Amino acid sequence: MTVATVAEHDAETGICFSRSKALSEVAHRLIPGGAHTYAKGDDQYPVLAPGFIASGAGCRVRDIDGNDFIEYGMGNRAVGLGHAEPRVLAAVSRALANGCNFTRPSPMEITCAETFLECVDGAEMVKFCKDGSDATSGAIRLARAYTGRDLIAMCGDHPFFSTDDWFIGTTPVNAGVPDAIRAMTLSFRYNDLDSVRALFDAFPDRIAAVILEPARSEEPAGDFLPALRQLAHDNGALFILDEMITGFRWSRGGGQETYRIEPDLSCFGKAMGNGFSVSALAGKREFMRLGGLDHTDRPRVFLLSTTHGAETHALAAATETMRIYRDEPVIEHLYRVGSLLKRGIEQSVSRHGLQKFVQIVGRPCCLAYTTRDRAGQPSQAYRSLFLQEMIRGGVLAPSLVVSYAHGTEEVEATIEAADRALEVYARALEDGVERHLVGRPSQVVYRRFNHSDRE
Repeated sequence: MTVATVAEHDAETGICFSRSKALSEVAHRLIPGGAHTYAKGDDQYPVLAPGFIASGAGCRVRDIDGNDFIEYGMGNRAVGLGHAEPRVLAAVSRALANGCNFTRPSPMEITCAETFLECVDGAEMVKFCKDGSDATSGAIRLARAYTGRDLIAMCGDHPFFSTDDWFIGTTPVNAGVPDAIRAMTLSFRYNDLDSVRALFDAFPDRIAAVILEPARSEEPAGDFLPALRQLAHDNGALFILDEMITGFRWSRGGGQETYRIEPDLSCFGKAMGNGFSVSALAGKREFMRLGGLDHTDRPRVFLLSTTHGAETHALAAATETMRIYRDEPVIEHLYRVGSLLKRGIEQSVSRHGLQKFVQIVGRPCCLAYTTRDRAGQPSQAYRSLFLQEMIRGGVLAPSLVVSYAHGTEEVEATIEAADRALEVYARALEDGVERHLVGRPSQVVYRRFNHSDRE
């Protein structure tokens, strides 16, 4: 069956996506979902969108049809400095010239560990791996081993922690996850200590850890984070922070630095390597040592062991990236240009009278947007329309995440594109989104069936 999910030509602007369309049909025959990351799949974008990116430099990308875009997805927030950052690539090239994977450890593993621990003050030991799922699942295993308990309390307001069963079993896409595994992960609400207390009351002496992101679009209220940590400790559970997104965005040391809270364990990745595959599980020595070779008082924990977990080029990328964050005002730049972008788009939203329908949310360093229909309900169709019109304006914006490479010129061009997109949005509220959206709307990742009529 042919999966036609990319438009070949945009009659309104003349943009051509013929190569993307052809390659998309091939991809769906060879790769489940047509991509190796669900967030990059065709179903997450309007039909009128570039299907494949050929190259990127700074904050700009070019698709395989030769169309150029200012980009705000930045590799699902993994690229903080900009695509193909020369200093990072130079460090990678130097490492690769000597080989990337050996039978014994490379000195680069120590160099990168020292650099990382200088960034994350509260951590005493670190172990590297390749993706966020491995790091968070390693933290869960360590917490269970340390406490001798099975249950995990997870923040249900934060959308993604791992591809592994302990998390995916809590989502609608839980096919293949045994009921017994699904029952071992519990959910609480962000900024709601009572919802956590209720879990500890319902499952006394059974919860191994509390895991959450330090923040997302909603900031921690009052003393929520330290109170949550204390609540976890009072009940014999570990306090784990998932810093995949907040790390190297909220601040160099992540949300734990921003909010002055030290977790027992934390997980970093994404912007840490400027797009290269590297992640980290870090924490207090008391817990991390259980994955080591020296302790005799407790059973060994087979913590993280990946053939490719310490490839020298990826660790070189991470080391150079962290040094740039240390030596240059990267974080300050993210906040500055993010604030300019937010202010400009919000002014356009107000000008078109769309304050009830479009909101810019999140910290300036990590912005997103929400879209609502005429009834004020969250709408994938209107999200698709806004994204489609931004693409027509030369901006690829599944989010509004800025990088060190975004400057005033790109922000101004983005605000202009957003103003035109919002004009179309306003018209669609009057005469119907279907009159303006090319093809079907995008869909949410977490859905039980591919077709809505199966729900």
